[in-house]
Amino acid sequence: MFVIVDEREIVKTGYATSFDREGVASTGLRPDEFAEWVSGAGKPDLQAVEAFLIGDCSNRESFPRLIRERCVAPVIALNDSPSLEQTLELFAAGMDDVVRKPVHVREIMARVGAIRRRKEAQPEYKVVGQMRVYFDGRDPEVAGSSLPLPRRERRILEYLVQNQSKRVTKTQIFNAIYGLFDDEVEEDVVESHISKLRKKLRHRLGYDPIDSKRYLGYCLTLN
Repeated sequence: MFVIVDEREIVKTGYATSFDREGVASTGLRPDEFAEWVSGAGKPDLQAVEAFLIGDCSNRESFPRLIRERCVAPVIALNDSPSLEQTLELFAAGMDDVVRKPVHVREIMARVGAIRRRKEAQPEYKVVGQMRVYFDGRDPEVAGSSLPLPRRERRILEYLVQNQSKRVTKTQIFNAIYGLFDDEVEEDVVESHISKLRKKLRHRLGYDPIDSKRYLGYCLTLN
């Protein structure tokens, strides 16, 4: 089943009709009722979801994290007239894919299949010392309990864990987390988020697990 979230009835009905032609079940929800549905849906209902399709609506950047708390199905944003900045923000929020409308439901199903194949080939989390860092949008567990992090700090930690064996530069972090591939990297932005992340990890662990060397970059260390 595909879950379509959009404020416009014509959008939900249009996709539901298209999925029906392909013999695929779907249901449409308004954004204001989506959070309640996800929180209250039973496990069998969530396991039946093949993907969530999120149309243009307010606060949709918060939906991936809400979904990840209860379901592992892919989350795809549907954009009417996307801009590069908006697309990058949606990926940073945890969307698995961002597609521009109009898009055929067969393409959506193909994209969902590709996302699932990639996820099956990747670990759900990695344990580094006293940290368990997830790659599906969940907050990390540090020293035995969850550590809530803003999404950019969380994604920086995920990136450092994925590159645990090597040192990464501010430019590499900026490109991976903020998605801007140019030569004018705002290093103060990267440093600000890393500084806040290090402070939180130091408070929880009792030591700083992120080693920083000027000009060389950052890497995770184990105490």
